[in-house]
Amino acid sequence: MPIKRIGILVGGGPAPGTNGVIAAIALEAIKVGATPIGFHDGFTWLAQRYTDEQHELTVDEVSRIHLDGGTILGTSRTDVARDRPSLENAVAALNKLGIEALAAIGGDDLVRSAVAIERETRGAIKVVLIPKSIDNDLWMPLPVVTLGYETARHVAVKLIESLMEDARTTGRWYLCVTMGRPTGHLTLGIGKAVSAPCTIIPEEFHGDTISLSDICDVVEGAIIKRRAMGRSHGVVLLSEALVERFNPDEVAELQDVDRDAQGNIRVTEIDLGRKVKNDVQVRLEQRGIKVTIVDKTIGYELRCAAPIPYDAEYARDLGYAAVNHLLTGGSGAMITIQGGDFQSIPFSEIVELCLIRFGGRFSYAA
Repeated sequence: MPIKRIGILVGGGPAPGTNGVIAAIALEAIKVGATPIGFHDGFTWLAQRYTDEQHELTVDEVSRIHLDGGTILGTSRTDVARDRPSLENAVAALNKLGIEALAAIGGDDLVRSAVAIERETRGAIKVVLIPKSIDNDLWMPLPVVTLGYETARHVAVKLIESLMEDARTTGRWYLCVTMGRPTGHLTLGIGKAVSAPCTIIPEEFHGDTISLSDICDVVEGAIIKRRAMGRSHGVVLLSEALVERFNPDEVAELQDVDRDAQGNIRVTEIDLGRKVKNDVQVRLEQRGIKVTIVDKTIGYELRCAAPIPYDAEYARDLGYAAVNHLLTGGSGAMITIQGGDFQSIPFSEIVELCLIRFGGRFSYAA
């Protein structure tokens, strides 16, 4: 039987290209005679069994949004897999609205919810996941990246270029904490592209924990080495994901730091740049070295940027592939483009990989 109503929702943090996916899904759905329903604010209202926070998407509404940043539907980190009532409410609301298929656009924050809906309905509601994340932290087959990553990297490189010129002009150092959790993928991608003097990511460190002194050792060494080369300026990129590997006994703020809907530390609550700056300045002063260090956080500037052509095209391809997969009977899969071809990855494989990553904590309220 043909699908008559396709739901579309966005979860997790914003990422460039999201509107392009929404547009492509809606336009393709309308083309084949299905009705695209856009849900507002991710699973927020569905988790409460509300059915009013949605609307039918039209050609006029979506035809030119693919080059816009942000998302016309809003987003949230609400996880319907967190407890049984939320999951049951979401399924009941979707059934009431006659949703036969659901296209979920998101990253690691949305995987559990997408899997839970598909399994709870035993496939009665077909579900596909379109991977988007500026962090590029969702498992993807190499060298495929998540939607939004390339735009975020592009925008960040421009910002870092300006800071590098300011550092050269003023003879100072910038410590830039860049967004990305729980990996250092975005930070490394930025650092390699802009050729930053020093880039530090958690993957470089062995063991379960990273100490503040370990990071300061690297920064201090980079500054001293640059001075020996006749350069008294530079930029250091620090991945915010480093904070997740800190020992709570060392950094007291971790004891009471806020956490998001998935229980992850809100790493922006930990002022990593300031801590490293203060420690390194003390160390350098003890060596008789006077240097001006400025700490800066770069992250929110990247999430709602207008997509570069790469992501604009990528988004439309993913949206088309998602609808095509659903219309041909597919479900329970993440949509990818590999070598120019549309390929789906079953949720079972994604769950297995997430189990490895989260140490057996990947589950939903069955």
